[in-house]
Amino acid sequence: MGSRFSQRKKNRCALVVGLLGLVGLGRGGILAASLPLHLLRDVRLPGRATRFDYESYDPKSHLLFIAHLGDSSVLAFDTRRGTLAATIPGVAKVHGVLAVSPLGRVYASATGMDRVVAIDERTFRILAEMPGGHYPDGLAFDPMLHELFVSDELGRTDTVIDTHSERRLATIPLGGEAGNTQFDPVSGRMYVDVQTLNRLVAIDPKTWALTGSYALPGCVHDHGLYIDSPHWLAFIACDGNAKLLSFDLNTMKVTGIHSVGRYPDVLAFDPSLDRLYVASESGVVAAFQEKGRGVVKLGEAYLAFEAHSVAVDAEHRVYFPLQDLNGHPVLRIMAPTEISH
Repeated sequence: MGSRFSQRKKNRCALVVGLLGLVGLGRGGILAASLPLHLLRDVRLPGRATRFDYESYDPKSHLLFIAHLGDSSVLAFDTRRGTLAATIPGVAKVHGVLAVSPLGRVYASATGMDRVVAIDERTFRILAEMPGGHYPDGLAFDPMLHELFVSDELGRTDTVIDTHSERRLATIPLGGEAGNTQFDPVSGRMYVDVQTLNRLVAIDPKTWALTGSYALPGCVHDHGLYIDSPHWLAFIACDGNAKLLSFDLNTMKVTGIHSVGRYPDVLAFDPSLDRLYVASESGVVAAFQEKGRGVVKLGEAYLAFEAHSVAVDAEHRVYFPLQDLNGHPVLRIMAPTEISH
């Protein structure tokens, strides 16, 4: 999640307090029957009860990397053993995190110092630091060119980094604030939410040129983004009006609009189940089933305070880092109701 205006933060906090008071919940929340997930366990995490941000799962190492923004650290969680593998400190105000399995590296946007850091997955040591713009946030990797694209939110650009030399190659102006960035291996394009223009922009990674800019009717401030390349679909979270858009990458048109929790942020997709999860700043999580050229909602519910980040592993387990459960940060691990573990 990138920057937010102070009034939006105040409104969001007021909403959360109202929800908690309405249903009598603590910050750990409850799981309503309308959400098709059941609780497996809560794992206590190290550090203070401060904000988390993005997660990234590496199916090769079975490690889940979690940005603990408030503690300026990256956590590595072993999904096979269900235990913490490492804490990587010194990543100032970390927002984005991306495991790049072919390289055996993790990249993280150290927004507090406007840098991007490369971390060795085996030793958990920081290998390099590169310029990341004025507010580096989301990350995407092009496996053909071995280039990393970084959403520079306040700089209104995408930063391009060569992962061979770990050096910045280019800065691509977008004309508005950069939300999340995602790579589509089918078209070979990078897609970026330009959130202050309410548009989805395509970049040719070979030339760094903008090749398309597409209107998103029904969306206010497109920030979250996930691309389902095999089905030529993009899913876009609009945090200004609490909507999820389905977007056809063949026709470049919006195919559906759905309501989600206020201030939607991170999206996660389970490709085996064709299931999409949308986590929001309000603590409401929504689940959707992909169908045709869009999705149908399976359910939604308030999960926990600031449950705005979500990830899925190869065993269909769903992970929500929660900043404050009885005064401690925890990783909430859940599974689809039709699947037992």
